[in-house]
Amino acid sequence: MANIRPFCMPKWGIEMTEGTIAEWMVKEGDAFTKGQVLCLIETAKITNEVEAEYDAVLKRLLTPASEDAHPVGALLGVFADADTPDAEIDAFIAGFKPAETSVAAKSGGSAPAPAPAAPAPAAAEPARAPKKIVTNRAISPEALKLAEAEGVDIEPIAGSGRNGRITYQDVVQATRPERAAALKGSAILVEDSPEAFASPLARRLAAHHGIALSGITGTGPRGRISKADVLALVKPTTAAAPVFGAAFELVANPATVQPFDKIRKVVARRLTEAKQTIPHFYLRASARVDDLIALRKTANVVLGAKASINDYIVKAVALALVRHPDVNVQVHGDAVHSFAHADVSIAVASPKGLVTPIVRQADRMHIAQIAATTRALIDKAQAGKLGYEDMDGGTFSVSNLGMFGIENFDAIINPPQGAILAVGGVNRVATEAENGDIAFESRISFTLSVDHRAIDGAAGAQFLQTFKNLLEAPEGLFA
Repeated sequence: MANIRPFCMPKWGIEMTEGTIAEWMVKEGDAFTKGQVLCLIETAKITNEVEAEYDAVLKRLLTPASEDAHPVGALLGVFADADTPDAEIDAFIAGFKPAETSVAAKSGGSAPAPAPAAPAPAAAEPARAPKKIVTNRAISPEALKLAEAEGVDIEPIAGSGRNGRITYQDVVQATRPERAAALKGSAILVEDSPEAFASPLARRLAAHHGIALSGITGTGPRGRISKADVLALVKPTTAAAPVFGAAFELVANPATVQPFDKIRKVVARRLTEAKQTIPHFYLRASARVDDLIALRKTANVVLGAKASINDYIVKAVALALVRHPDVNVQVHGDAVHSFAHADVSIAVASPKGLVTPIVRQADRMHIAQIAATTRALIDKAQAGKLGYEDMDGGTFSVSNLGMFGIENFDAIINPPQGAILAVGGVNRVATEAENGDIAFESRISFTLSVDHRAIDGAAGAQFLQTFKNLLEAPEGLFA
């Protein structure tokens, strides 16, 4: 049989069970070279480019780009030599049995994705010599090669890779001209720019509502236009307000159906499993934070930092976890894993749903370092650029809704962690002063959700007491 190889849904991380083909960069029958981006694959947490590991031809494309998820190991396409007969490809597909996990791209287990090859110059146009680019910017080899071949100035490009690294897709985007949309027919505006970097569903929605993709700034990974970007431009139809005194008439009230996106599905499944399988119990307390608020103002000036109250809460949680290691745990089956340092997950509401990036070894950081780390993680979450390494693990979680005016709430444990702290807002409450007069103080309410399989009530209460004492005597956070 000829040199035929399967292309399967890769597995990135132990929790990945399925992925979605967001976009193919090559078509069936196209030849590609090693290092070329083949497709974009979205998981519950990240979007990755998948790069070719060798030269071949995409002889059969079995799974087109769509919003549908496919399990790890599912056959997505077949690679082979150009002269391989179709009959051999058919026989290979018929006899293919998926492995438990597919082999990801060789770059540390995260498969990058190939992008369409740059179009060849017209026959009448003389080939231009690539212009050598000398730069200090971080850029992938394939991206640099394309930039030199196309004469692209890479300095204005905002890299979407790790630490601002310019990827092949960033350069492809820079080569795409903006085209105006044209009105085709009487009702539907069809996008006249196939280069628009948009998901298939976003294209269909834009065509249905008569919206030009070329005028939309994408908020998805690498500037990709998502369905949310298109729906944000759809003008809702509102009924005119009735004239005062006129007879009231019912109007149509149709439902707007928005299926769960991929991350929302995963969050819903994990929270349901956690609530159903983990025996939660709850411990509640409040802390006086007048001294903490005053110290924060002074410390931010002295340290030149912009630490939030939540940064101080993360620091207090980390120190309390180190002092109470029986709460700094993960539960795996019938075993409890304890840790020497506190890796604190912080709940962040991102455009792609709830995510929990990790401040690693927060007990060893000072406040300014925690503030810088949390700010960087929040920015990455809101840009949809969190990687697997940003969210893998964690020994405890903090979920803060105080900025929304919430006084207290109960959070669901983030498995395999053993506990999560729900943080409410700062409230001024009346109290009795030493002389019997009425005084006011600032207090924050907390609820500790605990996995009773691994943590006893007394252990949770002692941890919460230490945490409260650290907030009420905040100079201990700098010890």
